[in-house]
Amino acid sequence: MADALFESSIKSLPLIARGKVRDIYAIDDEKMLIVTTDRLSAFDVILPDPIPGKGKVLTAVSNFWFGKLAGVSPNHLTGIAPESVVTADERDQVEGRAIVVRRLKPLPIEAVVRGYLIGSGWVDYSSTGAVCGVALPHGLRMASRLPTPIFTPATKAAAGDHDENISHAQTQALIGDALTAQVQETAIALYSAAAEHARSRGIIIADTKFEFGLDRDGNLILIDEALTPDSSRFWPADQYQEGSNPPSFDKQFVRDYLETLDWNKQAPGPRLPVDIIERTGDKYREAMHRLID
Repeated sequence: MADALFESSIKSLPLIARGKVRDIYAIDDEKMLIVTTDRLSAFDVILPDPIPGKGKVLTAVSNFWFGKLAGVSPNHLTGIAPESVVTADERDQVEGRAIVVRRLKPLPIEAVVRGYLIGSGWVDYSSTGAVCGVALPHGLRMASRLPTPIFTPATKAAAGDHDENISHAQTQALIGDALTAQVQETAIALYSAAAEHARSRGIIIADTKFEFGLDRDGNLILIDEALTPDSSRFWPADQYQEGSNPPSFDKQFVRDYLETLDWNKQAPGPRLPVDIIERTGDKYREAMHRLID
């Protein structure tokens, strides 16, 4: 684990916050440095064991999507090299795993888009015939492809707390009708464009979540990460079969392992066996190579 970065320690910049995976530092009033560590969270709990190299994979995948989808939505990247904003002895902490971004006003929701019926969506549909209040046709099965992608927003939980699905009306109460409509349209457009590319590379994006912020002029900007194995469910297209839970290229692999344990999904999280750590890293890297090589 010597090559893993569980927590960054940038002394030359003020620390703003540590999230589940990312450490955020202030550069000035206009810009921030975001360092993506190798921490792994599952069920909204940060696990004690990092996945070596994971942060670099997430950064490479996000940066690929930020570039590819720039015509769909502007994003928070500045193009400034992260190595240029830290001291020489700190550059190894940011190389390949950090970005310099604009300071924006983050929206208090996660914009979740689902293209397939799986996870909590399948549980919801099985009991109500809907997902987060969105009515769906009768007769769908586990992992069924939805007729069209659906927008199912959630709250943004602090580290240690659980995200909660919220209704369209609750979203409107939080951010207003017009902005809710814009977020929904943009999130679905981002997902649809990404899903088409991924499918051409043998990956199904079952669902994903986006985060957005507003600039001073009220423009909607894509922030945080984009379509990574942490924020998405990636399935190998050649192993997809409706009616069963497909294998994944994402942290669902770790979730499935954790479900076999006698753990209440509260902190502290359990230690991971070496083989689970190694196989998780392999899955993340395979997703990256399939998508961006």
